[in-house]
Amino acid sequence: MTRTASVTPVAPVTAVTVVGLDAAGAPPHPALAPVLATAGLVVGAARHLAAVPVPAGANTVTLGPLAPALRRLAEAVDAGVPAVVLASGDPGLFGIVRRLRAAGLPLRVVPAVSSVAAAFARAGLPWDGAAVVTAHGRDPRAAVNACRALPLVAVLTAPGAGAAELGAGLIGWSRRLLVTEHLGTAAERIRAVTPEQAAAETWADPHVLLSLADPVPAGSAPADPVLADAAPADAVLKRGTAGGIRADNQPAAAPAGGWALPEARYAHRDSMITKSEVRALVVARLRPRLGRLIWDIGAGSGSVGIECALLGAAVLAVEHDPEAVATIQANAAAHAVHVRLVAGRAPAALADLPEPDAVFVGGGGVDVLTAVVARRPERVVLTLAALDRVAPAVGLLRAAGYTVEGSQLSAARLADLPGGSIRLAATNPVVVLTGERP
Repeated sequence: MTRTASVTPVAPVTAVTVVGLDAAGAPPHPALAPVLATAGLVVGAARHLAAVPVPAGANTVTLGPLAPALRRLAEAVDAGVPAVVLASGDPGLFGIVRRLRAAGLPLRVVPAVSSVAAAFARAGLPWDGAAVVTAHGRDPRAAVNACRALPLVAVLTAPGAGAAELGAGLIGWSRRLLVTEHLGTAAERIRAVTPEQAAAETWADPHVLLSLADPVPAGSAPADPVLADAAPADAVLKRGTAGGIRADNQPAAAPAGGWALPEARYAHRDSMITKSEVRALVVARLRPRLGRLIWDIGAGSGSVGIECALLGAAVLAVEHDPEAVATIQANAAAHAVHVRLVAGRAPAALADLPEPDAVFVGGGGVDVLTAVVARRPERVVLTLAALDRVAPAVGLLRAAGYTVEGSQLSAARLADLPGGSIRLAATNPVVVLTGERP
């Protein structure tokens, strides 16, 4: 006798359909009409609910706090009730999809043109090499630092973290900003402004900000008439500000050419450059990445700051020697990175600089280190060739509440001898100290 196993049919899981409404004002995706027609629950912001024909029999949840909406959506899924979530643009780009997935909801996503894509389209700019960051619901410093570090950045803003605040943080950097307000509506406005102009304005929320590197150093060119009030957005392009995109399409990826580069890759004077073996450890200790600001004090050739910039960090290089300042500019240009130069002597030159995440002290005495720790960066890294300076530096860092570790590095490099032999040539030993704030 053959027994046939019984199989209990499993009801298909009802997915929540997340539909993006086009930021550029195009008609809704054709998929929206049939899912709305059968929806028992529709969730969205008030403006989204007002923009589509919600069925008379469907329940609605107006988004404010997300927790009540998540609870209602989970109940709908459990009951097999079709549910629709309305969102702006592409809801998978810094949008509600992440939160819905984190809540364990099964999703079907129908995206529209994102506000970022619409902003670039309005400006007539390519954006395949742009970095896209958000200042919504988080400390805007990371977004500011991304704009300081990279040549082309789109920022999704929020009240209190918009163009005015970002512009204020970019004063001193050679940047041109495009601010796009009310995309896809009759009130749409796109303006090209300087950071100073952005900081002085009040902007409508929500808006998208595009930050473009200006190839002309700040203060070196006369006032640009195309950036007057209500200037057209495409005026920014007349200065060539769309350049500088990395060919490998990864604006914050590790540099294709590597780091801890040989000294020969940098212009420098009388070997006054952090040696590559030491630089490798220093850069590792500084932990540069997109969203962080690094100070390079006593920058010399700029090699440490440049390699931090290659790894995506924003960099401020402080140097008082005019010849060294010119060298840093040449080296930064040769490596195609943006390093803001402050020509002045520390510690006085540090007074008005934005707060750093990490600081490299390559030159200066106790007074410079005292001024640095007073700003309370997360990490302080310094190199010392003179042993009598080690103990005071360690004591100062510890007194300021930093945990200190240190290493003495001494390298011996291969060198050729006459007759084809090889010897080891020692470099000068250097002490690397790292202070980390708990």
